[in-house]
Amino acid sequence: MDDFKAWLDLPDQEPGGEPDPSHVEYFLESEKKLGDGGIAMIEASDPLCHVAPLFDMGTYTIMGMTEPELFQKALEKVMPKIFYRTEAVARALPGRLWRICGAEYATPPFLRPQHFKNYVVRYETPMVESIQKQGGFARIHCHGRLKDILDLIVSTGCSGLDPIEPPPQGNVELSYVRRKYGRQIVLFGNIEITDIENLPTVEFEQKVAKALREGTEGDGRGFVLQAGAAPYGRMVSELTLRNYEKMVEMAEKFGR
Repeated sequence: MDDFKAWLDLPDQEPGGEPDPSHVEYFLESEKKLGDGGIAMIEASDPLCHVAPLFDMGTYTIMGMTEPELFQKALEKVMPKIFYRTEAVARALPGRLWRICGAEYATPPFLRPQHFKNYVVRYETPMVESIQKQGGFARIHCHGRLKDILDLIVSTGCSGLDPIEPPPQGNVELSYVRRKYGRQIVLFGNIEITDIENLPTVEFEQKVAKALREGTEGDGRGFVLQAGAAPYGRMVSELTLRNYEKMVEMAEKFGR
């Protein structure tokens, strides 16, 4: 606690500077190489994604619950640089897809919805607005039990949400999210990496078929089938590869 308070008292440097031109050029070259084969994405971290890892997870959750004013002060400390960087990159690369990370640190059961509102929505909303002001599309990345915070996520004005984990990892079915929020945001995900790595392909097909069906039923802005994470190990097994191939095959055939 003393170290944390000492860090909070350190003087802050005024945000400044512009994106490195070589990094901008690298992004533009990546887009050219991708062509119509994909979308290059910009990834950003919200203030919570910077502050929460200063602690071990147990200390963080206790701090977040019992010291809200102190924790809010930490978020306010890092926000100016994050917001400045977001605005600068959005100006340099307008109209792009973004993914904002950090919200999952405040999902239940780690913290309560009120904490999510104070620690995530309060800061991600201006980030979303800054991106959209330059014609961009901000997608929020958030693992966890989302059902009680979906209204809060949508209130940021974001264009998309991933990975919408199915039960039992998450606590809400994709069909519910599509029905209630599909007209407001594009839905991404719903395939667990543990299923890709462990389920026999014949069983995995059922998971993919369910996600494709629920993610596209009724009206909505769109659905992108994807895994919620990358493979965990250093080596990709034959089963994992087969299941990835099956997921692509089924997505390409879907709706024909």
